[in-house]
Parts: sequence; C-alpha cells; structure tokens
Amino acid sequence: MVFVIMALLIGGAMITLSTRIEERNYNETQRRLEAATEAVLAFAIVNKRLPCPARFTSAASHSQGRESFCTGAIGACAGSETLVVQPHGNCSNFYDGFLPAATLGVAPVANDGFAVDPWSNRIRYAVTQNNTGCTTTPPANTRVFTSQANLKAYGVGCRPNDLDICTQALCTTRVVSQQTAVFVVYSTGKNGALGPFGADETENTDGDAIFVSHTPSGSDSTFGNYDDIVAWAPVGVVYSKLIAAGVLP
Repeated sequence: MVFVIMALLIGGAMITLSTRIEERNYNETQRRLEAATEAVLAFAIVNKRLPCPARFTSAASHSQGRESFCTGAIGACAGSETLVVQPHGNCSNFYDGFLPAATLGVAPVANDGFAVDPWSNRIRYAVTQNNTGCTTTPPANTRVFTSQANLKAYGVGCRPNDLDICTQALCTTRVVSQQTAVFVVYSTGKNGALGPFGADETENTDGDAIFVSHTPSGSDSTFGNYDDIVAWAPVGVVYSKLIAAGVLP
C-alpha cells in the first residue's frame, strides 16, 4: 500500500513538473518571438527596409541564417539565390522562410545560424511581397517593403496585399483584417519536428501567404493538433517606427 501511495505521489509530481516545463517553454517562445519582432523593426530603421527570410531547403543547402535574395527582380529564383543584398528586394522565399537571425544578430541560434525556439525548432519568418493602395502606383511586381529604394519612393501610402492571419486553414475568419500584417514570425511549437500535424499547422508551413493563429488544440479538434505560436506586425506599426526615426516619408 505504501508503494502504491508513493507511486501516485511521484506520478503526480512528474505531471506537475511536466506542465510547468511546457508552460515555461511556451512563455519563453513568446518572449523570443517578441524579441524577433523588435529585431526586425530595428533592422528596418537602420536599413530602411524589411529583411528577407533566411532560406533552408536541406542540411546541405541553406543560407546559414542570413537573408536570401533572388538575383532577378521578377519571378521565381529558379536556383539563382544569393546572400548579397539586391536593390530590387526580391526575396528567394517570401512565405516559406526562416528568421534571418545571423543578419539580425538574434540569439539563441543553432550551429547552422538559425534562431530556434525552446524545442530547438527553427523560428519561421514571412514577409509581404505584394502591395496595394500606394499614393504613387509602382510598376507591376515591384517589391516595396523589402527594398530600401522602393520603400523610400512609394512609402507610407502602400499597404501589404497578401499575408492573411486566420483562425483556421479555410480562412473564413481573420484574426486581423486583410492588408494589415506586413511580416509574421512564428514557432511550430513542441510538435514542430515530430507531428502529427493538423490542417491548421500544415497551413503554416505549406509555403503560401495564409497563416493560422489560435489557442492550442488536440487531435479531437475539428482541425487536429495545433500548438503553433504566431506573432505579426501591422504595417501601421512599421510605418510609425520609420517615421519616428526620420526614415520616412
């Protein structure tokens, strides 16, 4: 009987400890995402543009946590990526990239230069590539927010026109209105490297401009497991920072 009681007490203590560890990891992830957001905004003030995402396609092919650009101004890179800043601001992967921690000076990072969450998953980053509402309409396919010259030329009137933050993968309900989020930073959570992934988690890593943010859910949920942690910056915040710093108009 004594052993049974001890086993129950130990089991309860382990559950409590596990819960505390997960709560700590969740809070630490939120802190890292907030720090990443501030680092992106600081980069924008200094460099007068938003950074491009870092690229990771395989263990042998990645940008070492640095920004990755296309050499051409329009269209897909088709293998022509470069780590050299391109004035046209055409990123190699606008929606399916990672936080450029080496470029931003963000820590902690893994040995490959990528920022990681407490579960050692790479922190992801997406940035707008399309625009609308500009006071002076830029030429077609112009990347405004990731180009210093274009952001200065077309500036405050432009709004992003692609990133969607939704409550589920079908995107029938938005967390923020369209043409609001200018960049997104997010963690794929504890199950980021393992799965199983629900439809909402899959939406966050499928390479398009739709991202899902809601409270964690289990396998019994309509859209399955979800433990991603998503943060974003409204375009108004970016403009206010740049105006206050004298970068714009």
